[in-house]
Amino acid sequence: MEKMSAVEPSLEELLQNKKRVRNPLVPIGALMTAGVLTAGLISFRQGNSNLGQKLMRARVVVQGATVALMVGTAYYYGDTPWKSK
Repeated sequence: MEKMSAVEPSLEELLQNKKRVRNPLVPIGALMTAGVLTAGLISFRQGNSNLGQKLMRARVVVQGATVALMVGTAYYYGDTPWKSK
């Protein structure tokens, strides 16, 4: 059986050549998620469960958008090292 290292680069080689891409919208989304979560928890604590439920639903939407931004950025800037150039 043939070794896979001849076909597939090692993790060290990939990390050395990897450029770091930062999406400025991801930290903004994370802060928005934390803010909406905090507001929702405060609403629940004050006894306003209707507003708290709406804020928790909004948190799920904001958190999903943040994760979608992260995945989209990784896909857009990602490399496929196993394909020939």
